[in-house]
Amino acid sequence: MKSNIEVLSTVNITSTPDLYKIVDSLNRTLKERDVMFGLALDEKDKNKMVFTIYQT
Repeated sequence: MKSNIEVLSTVNITSTPDLYKIVDSLNRTLKERDVMFGLALDEKDKNKMVFTIYQT
């Protein structure tokens, strides 16, 4: 099984408690369009998150 995941966009944003809900909603709504969204804590600044859009 070969996986071709391409990063389309990455942006650093200020962390908020409910941010993961937006990412979850995007993933559930747009999974049929071959896009995926990710959210991770910024390793350099713990008050920031890294939001990434992937083409799957």
